[in-house]
Amino acid sequence: MNAADLARSATTASEPPSGLSPALTALWFAKAGRWHDAHDLCQEIPGTTGSWIHAWLHREEGDQSNAEYWYARAKKPVPPRGKSLADEWLEIVTALS
Repeated sequence: MNAADLARSATTASEPPSGLSPALTALWFAKAGRWHDAHDLCQEIPGTTGSWIHAWLHREEGDQSNAEYWYARAKKPVPPRGKSLADEWLEIVTALS
């Protein structure tokens, strides 16, 4: 499933498609507006992958200092000021697909 398919599914389906990795499921929840489900799930994803999603979620929430902590754990730079959440979501999904 590519990023466009994942985004479309998140806006039309009530539950994520079966067979998605936990990381893509968390990103599906995020796109579907189910922040808490995405946050709960990303905390169970080990390593830098879970940390990257966690960082993005806190950036989306507007908690920049918490996001910066998680970007450091993910070994990812904090996105530049002009980078949209949508662009970063696409970047994460593409990297993990």
